Amino acid sequence: MEYCFGVDVGGTSVKIGLFSTEGILVEKWEIKTRTENGGEKILPDIAGSLEKKRIAHHLTKEQIAGIGLGIPAPVGEEGIVKNTANLGWGYKEVKRELEELTGYTVEVGNDANLAALGEMWLGAGKGQKNMVMVTLGTGVGGGVIVGGHPLVGGHGAGGEIGHICVNETETKPCGCGKLGCLEQYASARGIARLAEKHLKESTLPSCLRGRENSAKSVFDALKKGDKLAEEIAEEFGAYLGGALANVAVVADPSLIVIGGGVSKAGEIVITYIEKYFRKKQFFANSGTRFELASLGNDAGICGAAKLLLQRLGE
Repeated sequence: MEYCFGVDVGGTSVKIGLFSTEGILVEKWEIKTRTENGGEKILPDIAGSLEKKRIAHHLTKEQIAGIGLGIPAPVGEEGIVKNTANLGWGYKEVKRELEELTGYTVEVGNDANLAALGEMWLGAGKGQKNMVMVTLGTGVGGGVIVGGHPLVGGHGAGGEIGHICVNETETKPCGCGKLGCLEQYASARGIARLAEKHLKESTLPSCLRGRENSAKSVFDALKKGDKLAEEIAEEFGAYLGGALANVAVVADPSLIVIGGGVSKAGEIVITYIEKYFRKKQFFANSGTRFELASLGNDAGICGAAKLLLQRLGE
């Protein structure tokens, strides 16, 4: 039997999975992401961890088909990153360097694209070939799958849904430096920011008053029937649902998967997104369904392994 590794590099930890090439997750583990000194230890640490696990599982090097790697940055099929926000890397030939360190074939992709690919392969999108995934966490990540393959684009930035401009009147910059990005309203931080705005502008009584709020506290209050929380959720839904209707006109997904920490609030999140998606949808997208992501933190390693297997099969 052949095996492969799926690796998801984050700013704090690197998640790693050993998979059979049939899609069975044999073992998963994490190592620390050492970002000091320009992140020079990250790839050697990964290479060392993979070799230890190969030996522990009594596998020969010939039994390893290769490594799929997800990176939190735009990255093209050549496996080169120009810059990263959280890893300390500037220009880096990730594919070449990890291949030299390990002796295995390496395929590299953007982490959000690979999370979408993972959900298509083994999660909520199983059986789908055209889907969009949105991850609502600290920021808003996106992945677009067309014909079973992630949309990479000419600069490795395909699927950056969080940076669609949804508010032309915004005066505070997004983390990317632009104004009015979807991420400013639909991420966990964005929802907390909407809560702060509504608490200032509204006189409605609310359990959200007199406390520090988060996306979780907003959706918890919403489930209890809090009217101010409902107003916040409506605005969140309008921004995200409207943006996804625009994405759907271009990508025509059969399924939109909602993941990330915010999605842990459950189906109520989809209720508000889908409401505004339906208001804005093009008629041909009326059959597009919504689902919550099902793989959780494993989506990235699953998608990384799948990317490798797809490219080996091409």
